[in-house]
Amino acid sequence: MSNLSNTGVVVSVRGSVVDIRFDGNLPPIHSVLRAGQEERIIIEVLAQHDAHHVRGIALTPTQGLARGTVVRDTGGPLKAPVGKELLSRMFDVFGNTIDRKAAVSDVQWRSVHHAPPPLARRSTKSEIFETGIKIIDVLMPLERGGKAGLFGGAGVGKTVLLTEMIHNMIGNQQGVSIFCGIGERCREGEELYRDMKEAGVLPNMVMVFGQMNEPPGARFRVGHVALTMAEYFRDDEHRDVLLLIDNIFRFIQAGMEISGLMGQMPSRLGYQPTMGTELSGLEERIANTDTGAITSIQAVYVPADDFTDPAAVHTFSHLSASIVLSRKRAGEGLYPAIDPLQSSSKMATPGIVGERHYRLAQEIRHTLAQYAELKDIIAMLGLEQLAPEDRNVVARARHLERFFTQPFFTTEQFTGLKGKLVSLEDALDGCERILRDDFKDYPENSLYMIGTIDEAKKKIEPETKLQPEIEHVADTHAS
Repeated sequence: MSNLSNTGVVVSVRGSVVDIRFDGNLPPIHSVLRAGQEERIIIEVLAQHDAHHVRGIALTPTQGLARGTVVRDTGGPLKAPVGKELLSRMFDVFGNTIDRKAAVSDVQWRSVHHAPPPLARRSTKSEIFETGIKIIDVLMPLERGGKAGLFGGAGVGKTVLLTEMIHNMIGNQQGVSIFCGIGERCREGEELYRDMKEAGVLPNMVMVFGQMNEPPGARFRVGHVALTMAEYFRDDEHRDVLLLIDNIFRFIQAGMEISGLMGQMPSRLGYQPTMGTELSGLEERIANTDTGAITSIQAVYVPADDFTDPAAVHTFSHLSASIVLSRKRAGEGLYPAIDPLQSSSKMATPGIVGERHYRLAQEIRHTLAQYAELKDIIAMLGLEQLAPEDRNVVARARHLERFFTQPFFTTEQFTGLKGKLVSLEDALDGCERILRDDFKDYPENSLYMIGTIDEAKKKIEPETKLQPEIEHVADTHAS
């Protein structure tokens, strides 16, 4: 620990990178330095160049910083506030409140740099975490205390799906939710805050934001700040935590910007050579211990819809469930636009979900995969040329696709459809009845945007009443 009067002098400033000379004690790596008017400029040490020079990255804009400016070593790392007072509040990367209310008073401050919990303290039991969203609960069940990723390109509905999960889960679970916005648009943060307030779930929620317009240092550290808060609720208060990260790609991107600014040689596709370790340092802290669980759901932007991009590949390896969103399905109006054949979950085994659920999920995947193979033939020759059993497969698959759509609570004001929460039992029951051909004679659109399968009957009744009238009109025209 350096003494409080340890000061240095700025040698050079290049964007966010600041070189500082210390004649006394050299601050250790991760130390926080302050400079400028009212010490507003905050710099984190990332490298020691020699006995007298350190290179740091600014976590705030560097306007007004010049060579010769005095820099003070605070003698410690970046710290985050922890405590009960955090609930229902909104913070930036430095732990300042950004919801226009009074600052938090009764909190402790902890370093944001922690080692992941040791293996001996980790819990190994596997439980399912229900979301109330049919396609997820049936085909790619989430793990309580696991990590799930929502993968997709721009504008396919990652944030909408994430918001819907927050809405469904906070209502049903007694734990704490922490939302971490990494490199998000400020519009999204403001909308989320308003939605959560209206839904009445804010009292059990903490929000942390490192916005898109902030320097890369702030966006890179905001994930660690959120995790420090999550670890407090897990370890000190023994509560279950739901950690929502939007968007983990922006964390990797911020690391890439810092790496470039620090002058490191980029690796494949321009990513930083240390991407794997940086991501692991964050992801491995999200874990189940004997005191509580942190369940994490992360949105992952996939550049140019390319799932072989290193950012997507590295993130895949940390997750227990991968939910892949497809632009093609969004284009067909099948929302949530989840691709059932590309998405997967490690929980979908008979030992965890049970024999019936596993068997049904396999049969659904098989039906949808057969339909995907037949699509080319249908496009060339038409549906009539298929064998009768293939035609049945197509009908079942199309009914299943429609049944897996679901109206969301978070989109009520846009669609005019009331949101639906469907239990796993009802979802499995509906799939089983479709596979048994109970709904063979129902039109496809009767299954579109419904909750439980019985709603299809309600949708079809008004149509059957209209049928005689339509026929009557047709007859009069003919005569």
